[in-house]
Amino acid sequence: MADLDRVLATVDADLDASLERLFAFLAIPSISTDRAYADDCRRAGQWLVDDLAGLGFASKLNDTAGHPIVTATSGGDAPRRVMFYGHYDVQPVDPLNLWDSPPFEPRIVENADGVKRIVARGSADDKGQVMTFIEACRAYLKVTGKLPVEVTVMIEGEEESGSTNMAPFVAAHKDELRADLALVCDTGMWDAQTPSIILSLRGLMHDEIVIHAADRDLHSGYYGGAAANPLHVLSKIIAGVHDDNGRVAIPGFYDGVNEPPDYVKAAWSKLDLTPENFLKPIGLEIPSGEKDRLLIELISSRPTFEVNGMWGGYIGEGSKTVIPSIATAKISCRLVADQDPIQVRDAVRAYIHSKVPADCRVEFLGGEGSPAVAVAHDNPDLAKAARALGEEWGTTPVTVGEGGSIPIVGAFKKVLGQDTLLVGFSLDDDRIHSPNEKYDLTSFHKGIRSWARILAALAD
Repeated sequence: MADLDRVLATVDADLDASLERLFAFLAIPSISTDRAYADDCRRAGQWLVDDLAGLGFASKLNDTAGHPIVTATSGGDAPRRVMFYGHYDVQPVDPLNLWDSPPFEPRIVENADGVKRIVARGSADDKGQVMTFIEACRAYLKVTGKLPVEVTVMIEGEEESGSTNMAPFVAAHKDELRADLALVCDTGMWDAQTPSIILSLRGLMHDEIVIHAADRDLHSGYYGGAAANPLHVLSKIIAGVHDDNGRVAIPGFYDGVNEPPDYVKAAWSKLDLTPENFLKPIGLEIPSGEKDRLLIELISSRPTFEVNGMWGGYIGEGSKTVIPSIATAKISCRLVADQDPIQVRDAVRAYIHSKVPADCRVEFLGGEGSPAVAVAHDNPDLAKAARALGEEWGTTPVTVGEGGSIPIVGAFKKVLGQDTLLVGFSLDDDRIHSPNEKYDLTSFHKGIRSWARILAALAD
């Protein structure tokens, strides 16, 4: 603990220098989805390689078919090894006119309430979060000359554009990446005073449904009332997916869905996540999912079937009285626990096939997916991290599932055989992916201190 106290004091004393490094990183416009910024993505990766090399890590910029991946290893003889994952790429900045200042000129803004915020694209997603971990390592190395655990760092440059090359890279380098535990800092706090550890991430299956009817668009006066309308067919199918209780009515859809332990549900019921504080800020009031479930269950531990887009026929200005020949819907299913994306896809497709009229046909374009990932509630590293976070923030961290998906975390389990702890410090109002993205200075500062405590706890 004496070492940890000195490390934490160093984090505090060096905060200005840590901010200078973060600002240099944030100034690089590493937009991965736009090839015009390919050189900047490479420059961001190289910046990390150089920074980690300066800490004594053996660091490398690994070329891929897309943007390069940064890897670095600390070496040492610690009994445990962790792998830290993050990403250096950022979202596009459009619409630029809605930014209060240039998105790649980071600055600190103090609000009327006295809260200081780092404003720049990537400040919260994910450069600021990545640097909380690196700065914790820097403080440890400055104070003790070594880290409490061996550390491998892997930072990719395509998370915001699909992580196309990430899974093949992990499979090809599994021996050098394998560790006792993976760490990810790309999630958020429960609220501004309460940290959280994400126990699970929902998986994903997405598909495109195309209903074909007549061999061409038809005159609705001549054929109306006799010819099948694929928009009607598709609408009826979609409307029947959920029963009156909000449960998905597709046979086999819930195969592999497990119930959280009773003590976990009891803890969730005390979190005060209500329609009033969750839905009202977005203009809604009534949860639309399963009526017999807690709101926290609906967004974290229960699977979903959602329609992301639906179209067909004439959608231009004015009217055109046709019966379309084709109707299309894009769907996505968020998956939990042991649901198999392929099995879910097949169940969804079988259900839709069973509802299509005999003289129509259905075509599917997609069906890709990734499984959910979860950490056992009794995982000892989870308890260590929770204790460390509690010591830093002065309150017990919330342990919940998250509704979103980070597909590469599934590869960490499947390919590397290791669990992942997801600990992040962003807030709901950080405007991630939006103009004026920000990261509270407290999130950055206490994020560094939190990782220092977690590294010490994981060494036990």
